[in-house]
Amino acid sequence: MQYWRTPLDAARMTGAHGDVVIIADRCKGCGFCVEYCPLDVLVMSREFNRKGYHPPAVVKSGGCVNCNLCEMICPEFAIFSVARPPEAELQRAAAEGGP
Repeated sequence: MQYWRTPLDAARMTGAHGDVVIIADRCKGCGFCVEYCPLDVLVMSREFNRKGYHPPAVVKSGGCVNCNLCEMICPEFAIFSVARPPEAELQRAAAEGGP
């Protein structure tokens, strides 16, 4: 994050992040999750599931902000996001050279 002035606790600040879990064989390929994802984390894949539909795929690993919109909008309950623990976020940020 860029700040015009740096907060005192900037090293300890992390945003909410999550990991998207897709149950591909439950998906019917409606595309609601892809269309309504605020950060374009998902795209429709080219592969087929057992039902013959194209399930979504994650294209921005680590880009999910755990808003759960995909989970709320999915009519088949085929997708959800899992919040990352704050300590895992700090370790990932440190490994990437972040705050």
